Amino acid sequence: MARILPHLNRRTVLVGAAALVAAGLVPVAHAKTLAPSTELSVQVLSGRADLVSAGDALVEVVLPGGVRSATVAVNGHDVSKQFAMRANGKFEGLLTGLPLGRNDVQARLADGRGAELTVTNHPQGGPVFSGPQILPWACGNAVKDKQCNQAPTYAYFYKPIGRTTLSSYNPDSPPGDVDTTTTQTGVTVPFIVRQETGYSDRDQYAIAVLWQPGKPWHPWAPQKQFNSKLVLTHGASCDTSYASGSAPSVQLVDALGRGFAVASHALDNAGHNCNIITQAESLIMVKERVIEELGELRWTIGSGCSGGSLVQQQVANAYPGVYQGISPQCSFTDAWSSAQQYVDYTMLLRYYEDPSRWDPGTTWDPVSIGQVLGHPNVGNPVTFTTAIPNASDPSRSCPGVPTAQVYDPKTNPKGVKCTLQDYMVNVFGKRKDGFANRAFGNTGIQYGLAGLRRGLVSAQQFVDLNTNLGGLDINGDVSPSRNYPDLPGLQRVYTTGAANEANNLDKVAIIDLRGPDPGAFHDVYRTYAMRARLLRNFGTAANQVLWRGQVPLLGDANYADQAIVALDKWLARVDADKTSTPLAKKIIQDKPGDVADRCTNGSGTALPSEVCDETVASYGTPRIAADAPIADDVLQCQLKPLRRDDYPVTFTDAQWARLAKVYAKGVCDYSKPGVDQRGAIGWLTFQDTNGKVVYGGTPMGAPPVSRPI
Repeated sequence: MARILPHLNRRTVLVGAAALVAAGLVPVAHAKTLAPSTELSVQVLSGRADLVSAGDALVEVVLPGGVRSATVAVNGHDVSKQFAMRANGKFEGLLTGLPLGRNDVQARLADGRGAELTVTNHPQGGPVFSGPQILPWACGNAVKDKQCNQAPTYAYFYKPIGRTTLSSYNPDSPPGDVDTTTTQTGVTVPFIVRQETGYSDRDQYAIAVLWQPGKPWHPWAPQKQFNSKLVLTHGASCDTSYASGSAPSVQLVDALGRGFAVASHALDNAGHNCNIITQAESLIMVKERVIEELGELRWTIGSGCSGGSLVQQQVANAYPGVYQGISPQCSFTDAWSSAQQYVDYTMLLRYYEDPSRWDPGTTWDPVSIGQVLGHPNVGNPVTFTTAIPNASDPSRSCPGVPTAQVYDPKTNPKGVKCTLQDYMVNVFGKRKDGFANRAFGNTGIQYGLAGLRRGLVSAQQFVDLNTNLGGLDINGDVSPSRNYPDLPGLQRVYTTGAANEANNLDKVAIIDLRGPDPGAFHDVYRTYAMRARLLRNFGTAANQVLWRGQVPLLGDANYADQAIVALDKWLARVDADKTSTPLAKKIIQDKPGDVADRCTNGSGTALPSEVCDETVASYGTPRIAADAPIADDVLQCQLKPLRRDDYPVTFTDAQWARLAKVYAKGVCDYSKPGVDQRGAIGWLTFQDTNGKVVYGGTPMGAPPVSRPI
């Protein structure tokens, strides 16, 4: 068995091991083994039977050999007319108009044998499992429905001959310059795309696919150019919005031309919604919509940079099976371990930009500051904290919330608190003062320790910084004392996967795309932080392939499209492997030989890996520069006693007394796991059967299966 995190408890391990099966979203070839075809059963093909939404579900009645039909009823009402033996060899139908809540779907044979499945339908506007929804919320589509529901709209686009982008297409007046495309299955069709735009989970989704207008398409009989595979696109950044927005673009011309469907949801745009549970929920809902519209999927591949990489990696770990392959670009491992760097930068900038906080005689230069930052470019924290909103400030300008409704500690203490933890209150729970629990602190951190050892940070600088830095209070203001996390929040940030320890990421194929980015806050170290987590957990990172190059952020201008093609080839080999080998091992052993680490000049020409070692430089963070491991997922360190002989310098008695006061409880011991550090429990729900919140979540358990009647 693969090596796991040494600090995972037995319950977490067992739940994580069962996560793919519980997801009900494993690749089709593996899912088929769950229901013997010799027995009568009822299956939902569009997702888990307990996570159906919008009143629709694509359902198969698995018939015993030789049987061609069955009677089907929902809550006692005959719906047999919606079912038939389809061209794909399945007896299936699309159920519509399911009432909210539990629905009993029964199938009976002529000889009296039967099977039944409980299908739980959730509102189109959600929630499905994310718990009570964020309020206030403004619908951006000008509808009166509080859940932003409206009928989907459809538009057509085409690729003009000689062009690389799509243009608007009118089926009633077709243009004369429509290009053709040959899909990966060898089907040649006019390059015409249908794009569906609709609303689910109170926000916008989009679905695009090659489409021949005027010709039929059913989920059991899709048009021949569809390859039954899906690419999910994602947005950038990390923020908290209180109003619906726009779904990320789905016009990936290369993927569409190969026959892929491409879909997205506004809530999987981290710059619009950085909440892991609504990211996962929205993606599951849009995948359900894709399957009900287009047909079953063989596998799903993620694509996206920055915040788009964040969504892919944290959702793939916390809800394994949503993706089978991911291609994180300009990578962030997750929102919460990355947030440590942001918060430390915020505190350090306030210290460095205010010399009145320094002791008399203390000076700083770019080299010593870089040693504290863990990055030689002292502008890195400026770009990071300027480009990304400060989600630790509850009274900041709150996207979608009128200024008068935003929290202010003096004038509006009951207003909307615009921090990421309050936006994710269903994950973290509440403190007695009404704020959401905070997930990390800076108690015990010795900022600048590595620089002190190198002789590039003086004893005076080290003492001055660590005794005057302080922390941030609940209002995001400087406090004289260090912070310690709220323990419920700290525990839940791990179990929910909000801090992504990668304990389920051995079950997904990963191609990480990287280019030079010093000073642009898309720090290269995050790619290697993920690699370190995989190595720690499983003893190998062979399921993570690194593509590096000279183009900033992505590495190579062609990598994003090429990664989708390479992942597709990789997953095809995994899917074709019908042995009983565990999925995690198949991911590694079935990886094609030509899907390997790369280094290019940025436009496809191969270069020696040593070139990328130099140009795609990996630095660190203030915590890594304070002895934290490169895995960078310790949100609160365990402590050890402060000892004078642990340092290569001699402190004066006055300096030592000051350090002893700051570190009265000890300094970080990074040889041990973090406080309450544990792996994510896959597939949590944050609401009970009545829709009431379950702070921190509870395991959904295995998906419902049909029972014989």
